[in-house]
Amino acid sequence: MKIRFLYFLIFVFLISSCGYNNEIKVEVESPTLPVLSSKEYNPVQKIRLIWENSDLQDEGYMIEKFVFTIDGTDLNDFEKVSLFRSGDNERFDAENLIAESNTSSRKIILNDRVNVKEGTLVLWVSVTLKENIDLSHKIRIQCDEIATDEGKLLIEDNASPELRLGTAVRQHMQDSVHTSRIPGLATSKNGTLMAIYDARYESARDLQGHIDIAMNRSFDKGRTWEPMHIVLDMGEWGGLPEKYNGVSDACILVDDNTGDIYVAGLWMHGVLDNETGEWVEGLTEDSTRWIHQWHRMGSQPGFDVKSTSQFLITKSSDDGLTWSDPVNITNIKNEEWWLFAPAPGNGITMSDGTLVMPTQGRDEEGMSFSNITWSKDGGATWTTSNPAAKNTTECAVVELQDGILMLNMRDNRNRGNNDVNGRSIFITTDMGETWKEHPTSRKALIEPTCMASLHKHTYTENNEEKSVLLFVNPASTSSRSNITLKVSYDNGTTWPEDKYILLDEYSGRGYSCITSIDENTIGILYESSQADMVFQRVELVEL
Repeated sequence: MKIRFLYFLIFVFLISSCGYNNEIKVEVESPTLPVLSSKEYNPVQKIRLIWENSDLQDEGYMIEKFVFTIDGTDLNDFEKVSLFRSGDNERFDAENLIAESNTSSRKIILNDRVNVKEGTLVLWVSVTLKENIDLSHKIRIQCDEIATDEGKLLIEDNASPELRLGTAVRQHMQDSVHTSRIPGLATSKNGTLMAIYDARYESARDLQGHIDIAMNRSFDKGRTWEPMHIVLDMGEWGGLPEKYNGVSDACILVDDNTGDIYVAGLWMHGVLDNETGEWVEGLTEDSTRWIHQWHRMGSQPGFDVKSTSQFLITKSSDDGLTWSDPVNITNIKNEEWWLFAPAPGNGITMSDGTLVMPTQGRDEEGMSFSNITWSKDGGATWTTSNPAAKNTTECAVVELQDGILMLNMRDNRNRGNNDVNGRSIFITTDMGETWKEHPTSRKALIEPTCMASLHKHTYTENNEEKSVLLFVNPASTSSRSNITLKVSYDNGTTWPEDKYILLDEYSGRGYSCITSIDENTIGILYESSQADMVFQRVELVEL
């Protein structure tokens, strides 16, 4: 003990002799977050200064200098580095700017003086990226020095993660859209990336509401995106305003043979009474009645637009530029089902040319289920399958081998369940006539009960075609945080933890969708803590 105490005294002496102030403790936190172009400020590091000698707080101290080092793939990606005081609950707040500097070298020095009287001061470091940057690049920022009029501060445990770049495809209130939600992503035969989503004009709330299905396209593998255009919009149909003709929960599917692109959405006309299930008459722009099609009596058996929410499909044959009038396929469902709807995300073209969309609904008792809907004649007619599992909803489908489909489903039993938690996974060999539960069902892929994305990526190695399964969701049983990419090399039997890639550790809405950009690269569109819709790329070599 005496020797340890002696070492401690020597350490304190060395610090004080070097001009360090050991009364102010520095804590540095570097969360794993996407760093985005098209977004002015990106928080990358939180610095907490804790003044342990409260007796001197009336006098305060002055911060005179911050020194940071930017370590990144390319310094030309950066426009500026900024420093902010935190907002409420230590959150990043771009209103409280302290200092900023344009980046011309990897060493950033901020000499703006900061008068501190708080016992704990929380600061955020932000970076601003240039437009049209290489999204395969990564960055790291290091806090090297904080100098005060009381001496330099000792910075320990300053290791920061390497952060991935991305694009803020959709942000809050962009294009007068309150919230953009529910991502779908696909790659056309021409290599165009197509991002679809709910344009929720008036609030973040689900149907019913003024909601259209919108799209942004990228012609340079996600570096830049064209302006928003509308794909599905029922307008003021049936004498009711747009707020009572919302379309939501889009699924996008590319026919790999013809190049045609299909987008399905769920249309809700008016509202039903929550207690009786009867259609409500006399609604106007000023009406405030609201109901969700998944809640209580919000959608009912039958086919009529005033009884049940409607399943619409629109088609594009020009790479997503223009879209056909929607076709209503609600009548392919069982009449007694309360609801039949697309599952958000994307569909697939099977090896034999069959088009398959993941779908969902409510059965004759109002219980939710997941299933598939398919077409063997290029989208001219569609058939929906038997339910794969009950008490499940939003699902994703892949073809494992010729004719074998896997359905990966959101399971309502997982909500907050730490004892048994995992996505429900079923397979079918007969297009959903019968289903068999997969050995990993409710065991392998935890969730907080949220939409997730499953995708099969094929590539060539040594002249042999190979494939991996890719999965993205909030990797948590309790919150929509820790958006994580996982990979399986054995058709979903195992998901090695050492290959997990964390994309965003903070909480957001959590929905995602994956596509293959090319043989070597995948793209992910997801609801992030940093923007309504974030796009990021991952190179196959990382997996």
